[in-house]
Amino acid sequence: MSKSKKYHVYLMTNRHHTVLYIGVTGNIAKRGWQHKQKIIDGFTKKYNATKMVYVEEYEDIRRAIDREKQLKGWTRKKKEALINNVNPEWNDIYDESFR
Repeated sequence: MSKSKKYHVYLMTNRHHTVLYIGVTGNIAKRGWQHKQKIIDGFTKKYNATKMVYVEEYEDIRRAIDREKQLKGWTRKKKEALINNVNPEWNDIYDESFR
């Protein structure tokens, strides 16, 4: 039996929670590590968004991409409410979940 592929939509923030980054990946452990190590140039490196505060899992990449687009269209307040619902302390969930 083959293991089904998992895709993740995730939110990253910086130390002071002043920025939010939303991404989608087929390898959450590797992608989270890349953000933390600031390997890839872009938004998360520029704004030091190395803290993973929210993750959703999908088996279909199209559903994951659709969800990413939906979240990107939300207001900051609505994104904060989503995070607060499952991670009210805005703890970095990367180490406990994907490392």
